[in-house]
Amino acid sequence: MTLTKAQIVEVIQNQLSFPKNQSTEIIETMLEIMKRSLETGEDVLISGFGKFCLREKSKRKGRNPATGEDMILDERRVITFNCSDILKRRINGEKK
Repeated sequence: MTLTKAQIVEVIQNQLSFPKNQSTEIIETMLEIMKRSLETGEDVLISGFGKFCLREKSKRKGRNPATGEDMILDERRVITFNCSDILKRRINGEKK
């Protein structure tokens, strides 16, 4: 099952007793800050969770999967996520 933005808003609303519109605004603002930072090339580090990094990919040779035809893929920017050690340990059920 996938955790949705609406579910996160609901958890904030219930656990912190915020009104739904304020909970939504908190999440939307946080995501907008992250988007703007990544657009400008800044990494986003959330301690205890992980780091979102922007990487530049150069032009490269590729293949069209439908036709098998060779093609050149344009350079582009991609976002990667590196999980923190704390989160890795928690996911794997380790205490430390």
